[in-house]
Amino acid sequence: MSREEIVNTMTVRAKPVGGLAIATIVKNNVHHRDVDEEGESRLEPNVGLEFDSAEDAQEFYNLYATKIGFRIRIGQLYRSRIDGSVVSRRFVCSKEGFQTTSRTGCPAFIRVQRLDSGKWVLANIKKEHNHDLEHPGEICPSRIQRKIVTPTPTPKSKSASIVVSTRTGLRSLDEDGPSGILDFKRLKREKINGETRSEPYKGLEFVSAAEAYEFYHTHAANTGFKVRIGQLFRSKNDGSITSRRFVCSKEGHQHPSRVGCGAFMRIQRQESGRWLVDRFQNEHNHELGAPIDASERVSSKGFKEELSHGLENMDLVESNGGFSLVTRSRESKIGSDWYNELFDYFQARQADDMGFFYAVEMHKGRAMSVLWADSRSRFSCTQFGDAIVFDTTYRRGSYSVPLASFIGVNHHRQPVLLGCALIAEESEESFTWLFQAWLRAMSGRRPISIVADQDWVIQHSIAQVFPGTHHRFSAWQVVAKEQENIGALLSMNPEFKYEYETCIFQSQTANEFEAAWNVLINKYNLRENTWLKDMYRMRKSWVPLYIKGTFFAGIPTDGSLKSYFGTLLTSQAPLSEFLIRYEKSLEQRREEERKEDFNSFNLQAVLHTKDPIEDQCRRLYTISMFKVFQKELLECYSYVGIKINVEGAISRYLVQKCENGDERHTVAFNASNLNISCSCKMFEFEGVLCRHALKVFQIMNIRELPSRYILHRWTKDAKYGILRDVDSGGASQDHKALMSWSLREEAKNYIEAGTASLERYKLAFEIMQEGRRNLCWQN
Repeated sequence: MSREEIVNTMTVRAKPVGGLAIATIVKNNVHHRDVDEEGESRLEPNVGLEFDSAEDAQEFYNLYATKIGFRIRIGQLYRSRIDGSVVSRRFVCSKEGFQTTSRTGCPAFIRVQRLDSGKWVLANIKKEHNHDLEHPGEICPSRIQRKIVTPTPTPKSKSASIVVSTRTGLRSLDEDGPSGILDFKRLKREKINGETRSEPYKGLEFVSAAEAYEFYHTHAANTGFKVRIGQLFRSKNDGSITSRRFVCSKEGHQHPSRVGCGAFMRIQRQESGRWLVDRFQNEHNHELGAPIDASERVSSKGFKEELSHGLENMDLVESNGGFSLVTRSRESKIGSDWYNELFDYFQARQADDMGFFYAVEMHKGRAMSVLWADSRSRFSCTQFGDAIVFDTTYRRGSYSVPLASFIGVNHHRQPVLLGCALIAEESEESFTWLFQAWLRAMSGRRPISIVADQDWVIQHSIAQVFPGTHHRFSAWQVVAKEQENIGALLSMNPEFKYEYETCIFQSQTANEFEAAWNVLINKYNLRENTWLKDMYRMRKSWVPLYIKGTFFAGIPTDGSLKSYFGTLLTSQAPLSEFLIRYEKSLEQRREEERKEDFNSFNLQAVLHTKDPIEDQCRRLYTISMFKVFQKELLECYSYVGIKINVEGAISRYLVQKCENGDERHTVAFNASNLNISCSCKMFEFEGVLCRHALKVFQIMNIRELPSRYILHRWTKDAKYGILRDVDSGGASQDHKALMSWSLREEAKNYIEAGTASLERYKLAFEIMQEGRRNLCWQN
C-alpha cells in the first residue's frame, strides 16, 4: 500500500461476525489491490503506509495480528533530543523478549516514525515469527487504550454505530445500522451509557491525593484491573509527602499472583497544594479482567494524609458490594514453619556459643522479622563495622527467602558477615526495628557509612537509627531507576550518554558537577524530569564525587560487594536446606579468611623498589592490602609534582601523570606535622594513601609514613582488636564493650587450644592463674 494511496482519514467498519464486532480498516474513495470486493482491507502492513497517529498504527497492527493469529505489545519508543517528544515507536509480538517463560524472543515487529507533517509512516517491518501462530478465530484483539468521539450522523445515515476502542478491545455499542466513523483523536474523557468515564493522562490535576486515588481506581475498575498503593516520596526538608505512585495490583513479585506489571500512575504535589499526574504507564503485561460494575466505587473515608501511616499502609478491600480503604494489617512473608525451625537452631547455637544473639520483632502477639548474629560476627563488627553493606538481594527477584545480611569488609578486603535477618514485611516499622536490633547486638557501635537501597522507608529508618552515618544508595537500584526513567535517552542519544556519564563520574569538584549538571538539564530540556530532580536532591547518596569524602572501605562506587553467600543460598532454597547451606557458606567464608591470615603471617610479598616506605608497609599490611598500596607506590613514579602555592607551613602541589595533563590532582602538605591530603580522596574513601600523596612524600624525602596513614584495620594485627592504639586511662563505656568482645574472642581460641589434651589443659590453667594474679597487681 503506497503512501499516495492512503487518505488522511481512517475509517473503522464494525461488522458483526459470529456475534462479535470485528473492526476493519478501509480507505475512503480509493480502490487498491489490497481491498477485497466487500471493501475490507486485508490489513497487510507495508513499508511506507501512513497513519494519522501512532495510535492508528497500533490499532492497524493489532487488527492485522488478530487476523494472522498473534497478539501485540507496545515496544520501545524513541524521543526527540530537542524537545523530548516521541518520534518513533515499535509495536512487537507479545512473545518478544525473554522476561517471562511464555516469551520466545520473537523478532516480529513494526516501527512507525513521525514525519514533519505530524503523520506517522511505517518505516520497518519484520513479519516472521519464531513460534506457532494461533488460529485467528481463537484470539480477540489485544486491548488498546483509546478514547472515543461520538460522531454526528450524516443525513444519509439512518443510525450511526459507535465503535469504542478501549483496553477491553474493539466493541460495538450499536450494531443496528450501517458502519459509523470513529475519529481517533486523543480525548481525555468519554461518555458511556450516560456516565463519565475518566482516562488518566500526563498533566491531569487533582485537589488532593485522595481524589487522584479515587480517580485511578475508577479508571482501573472500568478497565479491568485492581489498584494498590505504591511507593511514595517525602520532602527532605520537612518530611511531607511530595509524590505518590498508584500501581496495578500485579506490580512486583512479592506474591505468586504478582507478575511484575509496570502499569502505574504517579502524582506530584505542586506549590499550589494541588496534585499533578507527572508520569503514567498504561501498559499491562497480563490479561485484564472484566470491567467492575460502575456502582462500585472506592470510599475516600480515612484517606487523609495526616494519618500517621499514610497511604502506604492502606489496602483496598471489597465489602458490602463496594470498595473501602482500610489500614493494612502487617503480615509476615516468613512462613510459620520457618519460625519453629529458626528458634530451634538459635537455641542450639546459644548452647555452643555464649555470644550468640538473636531478636524477634513482635506485632500484636505474632512473630515478624528475625535478626541473629553469632559471637564471631559480633566481634568482627568491633574491627570491621565502620563501613557496611545492607544486602537485600532477595528484593531483586522472586526469592522465597527474604534474607537480608549486614556485610563488612575485613583486613583482606574480603566480605565478612556482621549479622543476618529474615524480613517479614518491607515497612518503615520493620526496617527501623531491624536496625535497632542490630545496633543492640553490636553494643551500640554505629557505622561510619552504609550501602543500602534508596527506598524511602529504608532511608528514613537509617536516618533515625544511624544519625550521622553516610547512606549510599545501592548501585544496582540506581542503574535500574536510571533505565526506567532515562533509559531511552541514554540508548538513543550517544552524546547525551557521554555527557551524563562524564558529569556523574568525572566531576572533581562540587562546582564542576553543578555546572555540568545544569548544562545537561538545560541542553536536553529535562527541567521537568521529576526523577532527575529527585536524584539531584539526593546527589550526596550516589554521585561518586560526594561519596569519596567518606570512608567506605573501598567498596566500589559502581557496584557493591560480591554476595557473601554466593550460589550456596539460592533464591528458592527450601526450609529443609536453608540452615545447612547457611552454615556451609559461613564456614567456607571463614576458612578463606583463615587462609589469608596464615599467608599474611607466613609469606612475604616481593618488593619492587628500594624505597623504605615499601618495606615498612610490607611489614604492617596484610598481603592483600600491601598489593593495593604497592600498586599506588609504583604508579607514583609515572607522575610529576609541581609546587603551586605556599601558605606558611602548608605547600600545595599539582600532581599529574607524565605526558597526560588531563589526569591531575591537588595535594596539600603540612611540613610541620606531615599531614597530607589529596583532591582524589582515596585515603578518605579507602584508607590507603594514593599515588599523588606518595609522590609528594617522595619530593619531600619522607622515608617513613606517619602511623595515622596506615589504618590498623588493614594490618596483619587487625584481629587483635582496634584498642591497641588507644591511649591508656579510664576506659569509656564504648571501649569496655569493645574490650569485652576482643577478650571473649581470644578466650574462645584459648579454650579450644587448651582442651585438646589433659597436658595442654593443665598448662593453660596455670597460665590463666598466673595472668589473673598479674592483673590483680595492676592499679
